[in-house]
Amino acid sequence: MNRRVMSAALRVPLPPEAAFRLFTARGERDWVPGWEPVFPVGAPDDTAPGTVWLTSSDEEETTWLVASRDFPHSVSYARITPGVRAGTVTVSLAATEAGSEVTVTYDMTPLTPAADSALDGFAADYPSFIRSWEELIGAHLA
Repeated sequence: MNRRVMSAALRVPLPPEAAFRLFTARGERDWVPGWEPVFPVGAPDDTAPGTVWLTSSDEEETTWLVASRDFPHSVSYARITPGVRAGTVTVSLAATEAGSEVTVTYDMTPLTPAADSALDGFAADYPSFIRSWEELIGAHLA
């Protein structure tokens, strides 16, 4: 089994101060179909380090934790899907003339051989995965 570090960039036609929200637990609700984070305790600021939320699908449940935040430049999340994979997701934003360049880095470790194989597929498709984010955000902002 191998750890995977995948990174790709997308463009958002907003300055980092406005684009930052799109990459938060609550902000992703605006553009990610089916994204419904659940906060086990009150979380008035979903980017405060230490904030925890859960996401789930038919196949799995993931626990997320805000590891660090440097508004509006970056935010990092730890994420664990028990028995499947664990790692971090880091979003870095840089101002451009047209808005922001956003770099999304997934650093994931599989926890089982089956998860290792699935992570291979995710890594192979990662550039198109991030392109889909750019398309979904563009449609949301239009």
